[in-house]
Amino acid sequence: MSDDAGAFRLEVRGCIAEHWGTAMTVRSWWELLVEAGLQFPTWPTGLGGRGLPAATARIVHEELAGAGALGPPFNVGTLMGAEVIIAHGTVEQQRRFLPPLARGLEWWCQMFSEPGAGSDLAGLSTRAERDGDRWRVTGQKVWSSGAHQADRAMLLARTDPDVPKHKGLGWFVLDVDQPGVEIRPIRQMNGIAGHFNEVFLDGAVVEDACLVGGPGGGWAAALTTLEHERISLNVRQRGLVWGSPGTRAGQLERRAADVVADGDQASEYVANRRFVNAAALRRSAEGRWDDRLRRDDLVRLHTLDQLIDWTARRATQAPGTVPAAPNLAKVAKSDQARLAQQLAGDVHGAAATLFGPDAPEDGLITHMMTTTPSFSIAGGTDQVQRNIIGERGLGLPREPAPLTPGR
Repeated sequence: MSDDAGAFRLEVRGCIAEHWGTAMTVRSWWELLVEAGLQFPTWPTGLGGRGLPAATARIVHEELAGAGALGPPFNVGTLMGAEVIIAHGTVEQQRRFLPPLARGLEWWCQMFSEPGAGSDLAGLSTRAERDGDRWRVTGQKVWSSGAHQADRAMLLARTDPDVPKHKGLGWFVLDVDQPGVEIRPIRQMNGIAGHFNEVFLDGAVVEDACLVGGPGGGWAAALTTLEHERISLNVRQRGLVWGSPGTRAGQLERRAADVVADGDQASEYVANRRFVNAAALRRSAEGRWDDRLRRDDLVRLHTLDQLIDWTARRATQAPGTVPAAPNLAKVAKSDQARLAQQLAGDVHGAAATLFGPDAPEDGLITHMMTTTPSFSIAGGTDQVQRNIIGERGLGLPREPAPLTPGR
């Protein structure tokens, strides 16, 4: 470790030791980290970070986890939206949108997929039509995680229908709480309603100043969003407790130490993945691993877990060194989830289908098994990921385009 990194670690450790464990609220704790530039260290100086490289920024996460302290706000706004605004936004947009995200004052959601445009995202039909210094948006979105408690949305909409589909898109920051935005929760087979939502847009208004990357720049911004989405689905911060931001989550005025004590780990996000993990699955069925094939599968599960973590870290800390690294990690995560699902059913038997206090792990095994199918869809289907790995990672020829009628 370099002298600079060592000095930085001592500074971070000293800051946490001085302030953590007091009666600070979540709001005041996050404010302190923002003022110290330690909330999101890779973000620009003065906007929640210090402009540090990812490898150095990781020191903050390690020290927070080591102290058992509350980590930064956790939602698609901080994981993806901020990265898009840093990469594609103006200085004014960075100053407007980053500080509320860094302080945990806002919860963002993603409005990309549509009933007729999932894997073919560029084929979306939601329209944004210019109206003076603003845009009016009409269309439908689906699978918008957390939209029911969001303050803003990352919205992808068509700004020009007369150009090739990838060139006619805009990436907007949309205020969710306004007329013309209707949100309907989707109930999943794991019993959760509201994690996913469908959204109906009928003349919703968004300022021109909230268009990031300019008209036609939406596809580049969308690719940045998806890259960070795939990384965030797979990077783990061991021991780090993430807090839920935004006023609707009800966490801001709680004591930060109480949030940690309650084990708030971004609620459904972490619960969905809790048992797609070899160690947790092994503990849940102690004494039932006498079968050699089960043990082999458990080792495979552990190996996948490590490979996913290392690949995702490379994608974060050394972008470009492994072509299509986020996509490789994403496909491996789907494989890992399916293997965990199979193992859980094999080891727990019929009890793995139970919910409630009499079920294994109070029903979390069943929750994992009924959530697993979504892993191969969320963040882009496995089939799309494999196309990207083949074409961008391995340099294989592109798939033939479908024939156009009449040609």
